[in-house]
Amino acid sequence: MGSARDGARIAVVTSGPGIEADADLPLIVEALRAEGLAARPVPWDADATAWDGFDLALIRSTWDYSQRLGEFLAWTDTAARATRLRNPAPVVRWNSDKRYLTRLAERGVRVAPTRFLEPGTPYDVADFDRPGGVVVKPSVSAGARDTARYEPGHHADAARHARMLLDQGRTVMVQPYLRRVAEGERALVFFGGAFSHAIRKGPLLTEAGVIDNQRVAHPGIAPHRRPKRNSAPRAPPWRRSRRRPPPSSPGSTWPWTTTANRWSWSWN
Repeated sequence: MGSARDGARIAVVTSGPGIEADADLPLIVEALRAEGLAARPVPWDADATAWDGFDLALIRSTWDYSQRLGEFLAWTDTAARATRLRNPAPVVRWNSDKRYLTRLAERGVRVAPTRFLEPGTPYDVADFDRPGGVVVKPSVSAGARDTARYEPGHHADAARHARMLLDQGRTVMVQPYLRRVAEGERALVFFGGAFSHAIRKGPLLTEAGVIDNQRVAHPGIAPHRRPKRNSAPRAPPWRRSRRRPPPSSPGSTWPWTTTANRWSWSWN
């Protein structure tokens, strides 16, 4: 892609849920157009999209990828052959499955202690007994889907959760519950190698069960432009299920986010 003056064509890649609930998406498109770029949002699974008609495909809010991983990864390969894809397809493939934590740990990166259970491999209920409780989730997931935290003494419930996922042919992660995670995730943002600002990202859902698009600047860091908030943002369709999750004991939290609406998601 050349300079901003040449009207380079950019696909800001999104999804059905992204089109509906990504409050930042129109701001990104608007900012790119203000720089003289021909940008528009495009769902990754849009029929008959000619990806070779773009100079760059920029992945933004492909939020349904975890439910259609095979299709999505095939799309990344197709798009990468037709245009410049960012991030590149091999990086997206590597990052789509949280088993990458094993590779990071092997290289000396500090990660949460994680045990991966593969379908067909044995495990013991005692594997889920941790002093501070455990978190059980699939290795391919997003937005706390099919994820739960179990308090101490409820390891049998955690094991049943894992068995259900394993029976679906999915890899399961078991991690100790880290209480400080509830404080939110801090992200450092760099542009061209220069630090710009930091943000704290809290739980995806508010107590009302809607997407929370607010971004809070980290105290003491350069001010961050906060995007406009929709007057009445709605959760994407896959978060508005009317089905309740399976019965759980008082010691489990469904899903594992500190402010999630308990009935805002469903099991597949």
